[in-house]
Amino acid sequence: MNLGFQRSSYEHAVYLRGEQSQRLVVGVYVDDLVITGGNQADIDVFKVEMNQADIDVFKAEMQATFKMSDLGLLHYYLGLEVAQTETGITVSQSAYADKILENAGMTRCNPSQVPMEPRLKLSKVSTASAVDPTVYRSIVGSLRYLVNSRPDLAYSVGYISRFMEAPTMEHMAAVKRVLRYVAGTLHFGCHYTRKKQAQLVGYSDSDLAGDVDTRKSTTGVFFFLGNNLITWQSQKQRIVALSSCEAEYIAAATGACQATWLARLLVELKGEKASATTLKIDNQSAIALSKNPVFHDRSKHIDVRYHYIRECVKQPGWRGFL
Repeated sequence: MNLGFQRSSYEHAVYLRGEQSQRLVVGVYVDDLVITGGNQADIDVFKVEMNQADIDVFKAEMQATFKMSDLGLLHYYLGLEVAQTETGITVSQSAYADKILENAGMTRCNPSQVPMEPRLKLSKVSTASAVDPTVYRSIVGSLRYLVNSRPDLAYSVGYISRFMEAPTMEHMAAVKRVLRYVAGTLHFGCHYTRKKQAQLVGYSDSDLAGDVDTRKSTTGVFFFLGNNLITWQSQKQRIVALSSCEAEYIAAATGACQATWLARLLVELKGEKASATTLKIDNQSAIALSKNPVFHDRSKHIDVRYHYIRECVKQPGWRGFL
């Protein structure tokens, strides 16, 4: 901040300096920094170029203040492997995934085509023999970090995370199925391409009473910026939904909160006026409930916090589609 940077109001690990083509963005994690900047002329011709002069000035300022090393163009950061080409940027964790398999003793296992068996239902109450909880938690914890670049693992890893308290052989079998899938998709990751005037579009979905122990539903939310998937999450809902409409409505409220944060962050990073955000929901009843401010017998029991989406729908910068 002494060097003229301002802390982002919506992401406290991000600092900004300058405007438009002279803007620098710095991501901070403890003592590691990622620096990026853009030149508007280069962006207009779809070239992945950075304003190197401004970045070099910032590096010199930091080196005069701290003892630091310049590692050059970003290739590896906190376990994330970054490949930058003219066609875009690819983020993966193949080395980290290989290490997970090695620690689990499954380096040469037979790969699986899917991370979970279809319609798999597990319970915390199991007659199967117990396994070492420490080993189970270590593997699942490692897989959770792998989800940072693997949206295809979000649901399966979230599901096996529910049984860390007292895991059994049934639960470990599900974990090994995920590891076998990882073994066959080591080099999977996310590829990001440049697109002018990219729109923020989100999707929300939910099952109904999918958890056999608590009968709670699972929310799934992800957002695209243009053609690029930028955020994703899969988590068990906090309350028991009494209908598919309520489960989908709760998922939509989670998506609305995520969209609000993303839209504000993008405005701050780009320095441009916010464009309309689209949230797509595949449940007609949930869409109608989000647009109808009237409470009735089938909806008045829903927690007040989940009605936040109604306020979002009323705003001119929001669009909700089926």
